[in-house]
Amino acid sequence: MEKQLTKAEEQFMQVLWEIEQGSVQDIINKLPEPKPAYNTVSTIIRILETKEFVAHKAKGRGYIYFPIIKKADYSNQSLQKLVDGYFDGSFKSLVSFFVKKNDVDLNELETILKSINEKNAEK
Repeated sequence: MEKQLTKAEEQFMQVLWEIEQGSVQDIINKLPEPKPAYNTVSTIIRILETKEFVAHKAKGRGYIYFPIIKKADYSNQSLQKLVDGYFDGSFKSLVSFFVKKNDVDLNELETILKSINEKNAEK
């Protein structure tokens, strides 16, 4: 999966990942104000189907849409692309960047390191 989403597509996917399935109207109801037009949402959902992020099933005269890409899978791919593109493929450089920018405090860093050590111990 090497497909990237536009900002609008990603916003709609976030809604679908949250609600797990829904109609175009269900998606619109979860979006912040100002709400996009029904046709706009419908068009973007069809684009997401073409990109194979979303599928649908018929319900009455309409469709219920659901994600076919897991949020975790897309997140992992996006993070890897960020690390590769901006940090020469090094997660160490990524963490170092956030620590230097003071976006990560010592307690958070210790929690991250503990999680990494636990993950490595499982291997």
